[in-house]
Amino acid sequence: MQYRRLGNSGLKVSEISLGSWLTVGAASDSGLPERIIDRAYGLGINLFDTANVYHLGEAERIVGRALAKYERSSYVLATKVCVPMGDGPNDRGLSRKHIREQCDLSLKRLGVDYIDLYQCHRYDPDTPLDETLRALDDLVKAGKVLYTGVSMWKPAQIVDAVRTGSELNLNRIVSSQPQYHMLLREPEQELIPLCEREGVGQIVFSPLAQGALTGKYEPGRQLPPSSRAVDPKQNGAISRWISEDNLKRVQRLKPIADQTGLSLAQLALAWILRLPSVASCIVGASRPEQIEHNARASGIKLDAATLNAIDSALDLED
Repeated sequence: MQYRRLGNSGLKVSEISLGSWLTVGAASDSGLPERIIDRAYGLGINLFDTANVYHLGEAERIVGRALAKYERSSYVLATKVCVPMGDGPNDRGLSRKHIREQCDLSLKRLGVDYIDLYQCHRYDPDTPLDETLRALDDLVKAGKVLYTGVSMWKPAQIVDAVRTGSELNLNRIVSSQPQYHMLLREPEQELIPLCEREGVGQIVFSPLAQGALTGKYEPGRQLPPSSRAVDPKQNGAISRWISEDNLKRVQRLKPIADQTGLSLAQLALAWILRLPSVASCIVGASRPEQIEHNARASGIKLDAATLNAIDSALDLED
């Protein structure tokens, strides 16, 4: 496993990290998430990403219990705040009240004294930005949080956060968590260049387009009956990536993957890691073998000819 600095911070995270959005907390086998986390840790993965809202706190509890056996300094624990956690008017957003209360609850569920990376899960237009940044800075000064970041923020919002934080002499955000993969290249236009200039690192989620880039979905064929794509509770995030056009693009990537000796998933992950400003790719796993397979993408360097072939396969060649 290779490691990269997270933005301009001194924190080093594994190129492949383990998330808990759709898998942890939803498994019918209660011991499966722990086995997956154990395997990830054994492979050298040190970044484990979750959020308070994932299964309304259950994902945090499971991740915390699974990591409790390991030395606290050996892993990086990331969680998030903003998305509604209840029906009350203050049970959501990025107000000082909600941030402070949810941080304490996350610490309790995770069973730790501090959170390595505390991320604003979405932007909150109803709370003044300086209030949010001051609240995060207070958590850092209190030792409850070591680093702060954002998830799914627009470039202009990140600029405002960086500039406002500098003006107020607050601890700077160190990370951005966008959705980015071969079928979604919008972040390349503004977000990634902006963050590179400002020293904000990228922790990419859904790097395999919810499984579309693994090759398990094929154009003109029925969806695998055991896949998330046929589960009405989980297929909302997948459906946009398994259009016939996208699946044809994925098929055109197969010969490239074969030529490089990689699986489609490994090729897709290595492609994202071609960018130095990407610190880590968050992958999910429904069994230990999946995380082991994806972890092998760490350290792979794709040459210029392969990158050009990928662009041609995706119909994105300049």
